[in-house]
Amino acid sequence: VQLQACGGGLVQAGGSLRLSCAASGIIFNIKAMGWYRQAPGKERELVATIARSSDINYADSKGRFAISRDNAKNTVYLQMNSLKPEDTGVYYCNAREYRGFWYDYWGQGTQVTVSS
Repeated sequence: VQLQACGGGLVQAGGSLRLSCAASGIIFNIKAMGWYRQAPGKERELVATIARSSDINYADSKGRFAISRDNAKNTVYLQMNSLKPEDTGVYYCNAREYRGFWYDYWGQGTQVTVSS
């Protein structure tokens, strides 16, 4: 499984960005996809995930972020609105596969910088 993420960039506080992540390869065992982020000096943390069943899980984004997926394109999106400087970090696409145990694939990361 390969994950190709894009859509990061520099934006002013209050602005919006849309990240996308396309999955390719043998993906029929992928049960969920999502986004994590890593701020400088901090550990990687969950942003949002969406399961194949369309169940969605958000971390504490207080309604500013929305995750969605296009199954036909094997792509997951993260719409980020009302961005804050504390949203700055590298955003990683994740795909979780079940092999009898859970296995995580990671994309290369895309930088999001929110200026104040």
